[in-house]
Parts: sequence; C-alpha cells; structure tokens
Amino acid sequence: MGKKKYCVHLSADERATFEQIVGANKAARWKIQRAQAMLKCDQGPNAPSWPDTLIAEAYDVTVQSVENWRKQAVLQGPLSLLARKPRKHPARKPKFDGEKEARLVAVTCSEPPAGQGNWSLRLLAERVVELDIVDSVSHETVRQTLKKRAEALASGDVVHSP
Repeated sequence: MGKKKYCVHLSADERATFEQIVGANKAARWKIQRAQAMLKCDQGPNAPSWPDTLIAEAYDVTVQSVENWRKQAVLQGPLSLLARKPRKHPARKPKFDGEKEARLVAVTCSEPPAGQGNWSLRLLAERVVELDIVDSVSHETVRQTLKKRAEALASGDVVHSP
C-alpha cells in the first residue's frame, strides 16, 4: 500500500462531532457514512487509521469516494464534509403558484372544448396558455400539478377558505 497524499488527523472536537452524528443516528444517511468514514480515516494518535479499501467496504461506498473525502477533509477541514455543495443552478420557480394552480383547477372543472368528452392534459396545457395563466407549460407539468393537488386533497393538507 502506497503512502497517502492526504492524511486526516482529527482534533478532539472534530472527532466528537463525528461521533455524535454516528451515535444519534438521526442524520441523513450520507452524513452518517461520511462521519463513519472520517472516524476510521483518522491517523492521529490512538486512531484506527483504516485503509481506504476497508472503509469503502465497511460503509458501502467506493474507494474513490473515501479518497475524495480525505482530500476535502485535509484541504477544507473535516467538518466541510457535513455540508452539501451549493447548487450551481438555482431551482426553477414553479410554473403554478397558488393562484395559478387554482385557475388551472377551475379550467379543469369547466366544460371541455366542443367535440371533446373530457379535458386531456395537452388540451389543459394549451388552454392555460391561451388564457394567459402561464406563458408556456408542458402537459407533464399540468399532470404533476394536478396530481400534487389531488394528493393534498386526499390527505387533508389543503386548507379551504370560508
């Protein structure tokens, strides 16, 4: 086994933080995995100093992940492994806010176009664009919005106004 380029030496506080995460067992799985791996990577005095292959096998991750975590721990500090990277591209705003969703539901409850027995998702998507409820929308977004609405109604999560 070759000498590791990035050797992790945890302070008592860092070790305590990782032990707390592992012991509480209430954190996200990825955090617990990283905490467990760091505790075994530690090459300080009286530390386990496990090889990367053994850590990877024990915690069901790849050797490359363990190597990357060690590198990040050395370059950015071990506790940096407990934070997710910020998104490069922020999430898109939903096409339908509460008001627009209500208007979509109203269209869904209205009479379908002449010659149609029911509203199709594609017809609904076309109609909400025609009515200037949204600039553009796919039938899939309409489906997801209506599905979310139906699930909320079924679970009783929707507050009805008086």
